[in-house]
Amino acid sequence: MADVTDISPLARVMRHVDEVADGAPSPDTVRTGFPSVDKLLGGGARRGDLVVLGGDVSSGKSALALAMALRAAQGERNAAFLTGEMSVSRVLERTLAMEGRVSVDGIRGGKLDEGSRASIGAAAVRLLVDALQSLTTGARARDEELAVAVRELKALAVDLDVAIVVTTQLPALQRDRNDLRPRLGDYGALGAVAEYADVVLGLFREEMYDTARGIEGATELIVNKNRNGGTSYADLYFYKKWMRFEDMLDPDR
Repeated sequence: MADVTDISPLARVMRHVDEVADGAPSPDTVRTGFPSVDKLLGGGARRGDLVVLGGDVSSGKSALALAMALRAAQGERNAAFLTGEMSVSRVLERTLAMEGRVSVDGIRGGKLDEGSRASIGAAAVRLLVDALQSLTTGARARDEELAVAVRELKALAVDLDVAIVVTTQLPALQRDRNDLRPRLGDYGALGAVAEYADVVLGLFREEMYDTARGIEGATELIVNKNRNGGTSYADLYFYKKWMRFEDMLDPDR
């Protein structure tokens, strides 16, 4: 005999619709903590989704992924931040710098006043992987390995019912074109990112390519793909000395 407490998948979906309509937060959505980004994504990253965050070298991909993790954790979501590029101490230094609005050099050198010491803190988000390139082993062609990693990460997101955010460089970026904003074709991996990722975000900081226009810190986070919604972009600001991104519509988070 079936357990009377069991409900069908359709019933769960309908209950979810009613709960959200009443103003309750969606249980299957993890907010990034950046209101403009969450609005573009229909509330945030959904459980079971693979989100790929791409950008040029030193554009701030890891900093933004870590910021999303911290803000999601502050929203009482569990998280893990996995990296093959930084030691634990380096991750914690970055965390303290962005959350406390102090420079990494100040933390390393112990040059903090009492106010700075009181403001720094750390938190951790459901599952973030940084970076896609660190998952390759050299056993086969690099693009083939990246494609396999993308497929396996998507399967993992579904199996564990978590939102996975993975950062990546743009191996197919052609630097001789006029507009260097990330496009789907820049992600390489034999098209696996475009095929398997549910959301693809491209990080673009114009100051990296044009230093003469007084645009320091101005950042676009471009939605290159959104399986469950539209594509557009959000305006962010990057404080390089703190390695901290802020939403232009809600800069005091």
